[in-house]
Amino acid sequence: MKPVKLKNIIWGTEDSFPVIAGPCVIESRDLVFRTAEKLKNICEKLKLPFIFKSSYDKANRTSVNSFRGHGIEKGLEILAGVKKELGVFILSDVHEISEIDLVKDVLDIIQIPAFLCRQTNLILETAKTGKVVNIKKGQFLAPDDALNIVKKAHSTGNENILITERGTSFGYHNLVVDMRSFDIIHKFGVPVIFDSTHSVQLPGGAGTESGGQREFIPALMRAAVAAGCDGIFMETHPDPDNALSDGPNMVPLDKAEDLLRDAIRIRESIKKNKISA
Repeated sequence: MKPVKLKNIIWGTEDSFPVIAGPCVIESRDLVFRTAEKLKNICEKLKLPFIFKSSYDKANRTSVNSFRGHGIEKGLEILAGVKKELGVFILSDVHEISEIDLVKDVLDIIQIPAFLCRQTNLILETAKTGKVVNIKKGQFLAPDDALNIVKKAHSTGNENILITERGTSFGYHNLVVDMRSFDIIHKFGVPVIFDSTHSVQLPGGAGTESGGQREFIPALMRAAVAAGCDGIFMETHPDPDNALSDGPNMVPLDKAEDLLRDAIRIRESIKKNKISA
């Protein structure tokens, strides 16, 4: 597996465990800045590389009436402010090829959502930017299906490709994470991130919106770290019960530090046992 680098951040080595975290969608400038600053402080304390994540547009909401964000222009303005004022890297997702030129000067990592992971032209044009590209494995794919996604992205000459595991559909409104997927996808030569929060989502499970079971986030995160994921993706919010998108599967911001401490302990234990074995 070839490590992926974003300046001083590395995915795919034992000594680096980046964290991608932030609220699902940009609700307001104040919420974004407060959350980003808190997460930055947590990750600095824990010596974890940090990338801030929030979506300027949630184009795949269950209902036409659901909150989608403030749009690309206002959203990028807020994200650019976070990047400049807090000095953090930024990730957000694109849904159409036309967005790529607009976001590439603000985003450090461009993300392709799970529902769009098989859209060949979107993958190719995003990868051609040369930026780090995080592609979420769709809920409708088996782990070995990720190989074709990786081949598409690598065909552009861009090897800065990450795959994020977020579970596979299991019956109606449920996802299950196959922990074998980390080993399987690693064989394709790319680092694998674990999406600890969308993996407990219940897509469309609440009728006009998605449900979620955030109580299972700690167990799945611990398991994924033990299984060898190369980083964590975590959506978090100061008040998830009143969040405008994906509240049921977001981590309360005041619980984020404890979860990440658990991840560090597990990684350190595995590393220690490898060295002494």
